[in-house]
Amino acid sequence: MRKILNKWIDQYFSDEEALFLFLLLLGGLAVIIFLGAPLAPVFASLIIAFLMQGLVTWLQDRGLPHLPTVILVFVVFVSFLAGFLLFVMPIAWRQLVNLFNELPGMVVQVQNLLLLLPEKYPNLVSEEQIRQMIGVAATELSQLGQWVVTFSLNSLTSIAAMLIYLVLVPILVFFFLKDGDSMLATFSSFMPAKRQMMTGIWHEMDAQIANYVRGKAIEILIVGGVTWVVFVLLGINYAALLALGVGLSVLIPYIGAALVTLPIALIAFFQWGWTSEFMWLMIAYAVIQALDGNVLVPLLFSEAVNLHPVSIIVSVLVFGSLWGFWGLFFAIPLATLVKAVINAWPIAISHAEEENAGA
Repeated sequence: MRKILNKWIDQYFSDEEALFLFLLLLGGLAVIIFLGAPLAPVFASLIIAFLMQGLVTWLQDRGLPHLPTVILVFVVFVSFLAGFLLFVMPIAWRQLVNLFNELPGMVVQVQNLLLLLPEKYPNLVSEEQIRQMIGVAATELSQLGQWVVTFSLNSLTSIAAMLIYLVLVPILVFFFLKDGDSMLATFSSFMPAKRQMMTGIWHEMDAQIANYVRGKAIEILIVGGVTWVVFVLLGINYAALLALGVGLSVLIPYIGAALVTLPIALIAFFQWGWTSEFMWLMIAYAVIQALDGNVLVPLLFSEAVNLHPVSIIVSVLVFGSLWGFWGLFFAIPLATLVKAVINAWPIAISHAEEENAGA
């Protein structure tokens, strides 16, 4: 057993660069798992700075000096953040509160509809089964209500954490944009002199992650904005809240659209019933999803991610459980990174295999 293990280590970890890269990836994973929560403002600032680096580079290519460019882009970022916090979030929060207030009435409507099933289909479902289902749903709703009360009691802590984000994140974003190149140079000085494999992986992932992250951010804004306009025009309740959910649903491939469809259909049904308004809303929502998948995504993501759907779903589940929201956001780039590392990993060939290959 020891001989097999030693042979495996010699084959995959005999290269100094490969061993260093393995330790670097292992250290990064440990930081995410154990220090992800306290370092969340730093990670968020890095991601935002990475999103805005493209605009900084574009302006610098047109002759603007570095510092004025950073200040201009930073002002755009702060203005966008202020607009989102002052206009979008209050509307979405009010609609969320109204939705919680109307939940008991919705539950009563569902109960009345379900109690009609034993009369129409006595062979398929009984009244006792329906009442058991209603009891389970009532228990879940009560737990949800307790969570809301607990959240409100802990609101001071949440406000304090939000204030920390609002102060730290803009400051960190500014310095990452201003001094990002020097920080990368300092980090590179600690790398081994021989790093051809790591350089190749870095260039490949830099292009793919830049394309993915910026494209995904633009996709969220476009899909959420178009959905909000369509929902307002059609007159559905909680338009801003539902549009925010639809915009964020694009983060989770294959799963997000299915998850957000259910609340949209339920709210539309409770508002209109089986009417033409309900059908028009669902048709409009289906058109938005079709245009997003078949038109917007190919335009935004110029470099296709060559991953199997099973790999994408597994990466969403794994990285989402490890890193929450940011794990979902970066699930596909991280899966692409894993694939790039596997493809570039050097494998040492034993002397016996070399002789056999030469013969």
